[in-house]
Amino acid sequence: MTPTAAPQVREMTLADVERVSEIRVRGWQWAFRGLMPQPYLDALSVAEDAERRRTGFGQAGPGVVNLVAERAGTVVGWVAIGPYRDGEVRTGDAELYALYVAVEHIGTGVGGALLGEAARRAEALGHPAMRLWVLRDNVAARRFYARAGLHADGAEEPFEVAGVAVPEVRHTGRLPLKGPVPAAV
Repeated sequence: MTPTAAPQVREMTLADVERVSEIRVRGWQWAFRGLMPQPYLDALSVAEDAERRRTGFGQAGPGVVNLVAERAGTVVGWVAIGPYRDGEVRTGDAELYALYVAVEHIGTGVGGALLGEAARRAEALGHPAMRLWVLRDNVAARRFYARAGLHADGAEEPFEVAGVAVPEVRHTGRLPLKGPVPAAV
């Protein structure tokens, strides 16, 4: 899809929950195909995800920011950031909890716009660095984050989905991000 205008990034509202859940679930099904068991991905439910998201909306805690990107009045992406979680301990760094783009908008600058605004918000909140966990074998996502200055730092965590190991690696970058925020994703 060729973008006609840069996406507009704004605070997420309760009215956005259904669309954000659709983007998240379809994003998992698209991005993790071949990385996670297909029956698990096929069973993901937009309605169940939206219900969980609605129930927890507004209860995320201090410093958590949820943003959406819109094009022509339609939500086409979502990002969530907050304090980095080291187990139950919150640290001074920011964590990129989630970044999802509607599949039909991948490669049009939506991901870069969301990541750029998330990094600006994290820096404004006083965080010196941003961290995120990404599936080790999700090469496209890891490349996207590395182009923005978020590089694998050697930390790896086990993660299991439906009995299959899908380990995650941590990427870290100082704020402001030094690399150009990529247009792709």
